[in-house]
Amino acid sequence: MELRLPYWSIAPDGVRAMTALYKYLPECGLEPLLIDLVFLRVSQINGCAYCVDLHARDARAKGETERRVNSVVTWREAPFYTPRERAALAWAESLTLIAETRAPDEDYEAAKAQFSEKELVDLTLAIGLMNALNRLAVGFRRGPAPEPA
Repeated sequence: MELRLPYWSIAPDGVRAMTALYKYLPECGLEPLLIDLVFLRVSQINGCAYCVDLHARDARAKGETERRVNSVVTWREAPFYTPRERAALAWAESLTLIAETRAPDEDYEAAKAQFSEKELVDLTLAIGLMNALNRLAVGFRRGPAPEPA
């Protein structure tokens, strides 16, 4: 996969505006590992090689286990996730696939049962942001970072 164009240097002000939300999320009150799992799942659905690699590495760096990182793609079948994580992952899938799902009441109610109103808004902001960043990276063919030498 060859990079089509380096969007981050062509429109740095626009990318910085998006990353302001990225910088807000670790301070919003949601668990950092929960955000990483959501970012990872959204990126898996969207087929973003750059983001899948980045968020899997981020989760591991924060202490997430290899087993849980590897199982995010099968979170519904894997017993490793809490009810709160399951609600977040279901909400992430519903919003990422919104043209198909229309954000069903079942997923909303499950998320609402696990998250305060503010947390639910912040979670939805995280999901929307990752979908937007995935579209940039996939559209312009940004691949994973090279392996360290």
